[in-house]
Amino acid sequence: MTQTGFEKVPARDRRRFPGISSRAYEHPADRSALVALRKLSGFDTVFKALSGLLPERSLRLLFLSDSVRVGETQFPHLHAMLRDACHILDLEKVPQMYVQQDPRPNAMCIGLDEPIIVVTTSLVELLDEEEMRAVVGHEVGHALSGHSVYRTILLFLTNLALKVAWVPLGNVAIMTLVTALREWFRKSELSADRAGLLVGQDVTASMRGLMKLAGGNHLHEMNVDAFLEQADEYEKGGDLRDSVLKILNMLPRTHPFTTVRAAELKKWSQSRDYQRIMDGHYPRREEDKDTSVTDSFRESAAHYADSVRTSKDPLFKLVGDIAGGAADMGGRLRDKFTGAGAGAGAGGGSGTDTASEGKGGATGRG
Repeated sequence: MTQTGFEKVPARDRRRFPGISSRAYEHPADRSALVALRKLSGFDTVFKALSGLLPERSLRLLFLSDSVRVGETQFPHLHAMLRDACHILDLEKVPQMYVQQDPRPNAMCIGLDEPIIVVTTSLVELLDEEEMRAVVGHEVGHALSGHSVYRTILLFLTNLALKVAWVPLGNVAIMTLVTALREWFRKSELSADRAGLLVGQDVTASMRGLMKLAGGNHLHEMNVDAFLEQADEYEKGGDLRDSVLKILNMLPRTHPFTTVRAAELKKWSQSRDYQRIMDGHYPRREEDKDTSVTDSFRESAAHYADSVRTSKDPLFKLVGDIAGGAADMGGRLRDKFTGAGAGAGAGGGSGTDTASEGKGGATGRG
């Protein structure tokens, strides 16, 4: 062990990211929502002032009285991991962490005033040191992004909305809110997975941890490549009926499916964005206040458009083909009414052929 300002830090050298902004690792959809919320001056302050209406104080007392608080003398290896994760992501104040007896492997980051990290005994017993390090980094990523604050606020708003569900069309509005909230939750989990990789800096350990969450402590019976093949088969397999069933299966969930998380994290680990962070090129926190909400939403929209265009899912492929066909038809109509196509000869034909090739290329990628 080496001595630093964060006291005990594991001897293995890991890159540190001084002043890193959570925008560096946040999923585009997660980032756009957070940038918008951060721009609402006083939004979280008001709800923090109303924290007496929320169960946060009760939860803090519950964990303090009926769980084990991680520290120098209790679960010291988790304490070292937590301080190491905060050191790497440059989170100045180390959150309190508790271990709770529970047969289900789980971890969470909650709290308005100060984030609290809770891990279950089943998770601690299931994962090895490097796998657990990725989980701790995942939860510290939630804390750095402010997910604990905004999740609690939005859950409060959802619960408040339920009280007025008797209003005509109120249930429709509430379900729209809940559906959007869950979509953001799922994307925030992908963001936190990336933070876990930045902390652990071992993509294999991250993959193993996700496999264990899916299949238990039987690594000798599992294979990473085969596990990732499941994600690929899930995405592209079946017909339109299966596509609809996938959506219905996903709607009530706050977390993406485990194979999908593994595939998303593997893809990000091989991206230029990840390499740039590892090389020390990433957005800093002092720049957060200057971040454009419009640019963030544009990036989010571009991500979803790209997801539809490149997806192997039958429904998404159909949507992409229809959109491509509509764009092609729109271009032809525009040329017809503006006269752009008249007398263009080879030039006009070339434009149409390019559109067709683009559409064909998108279909071929499916």
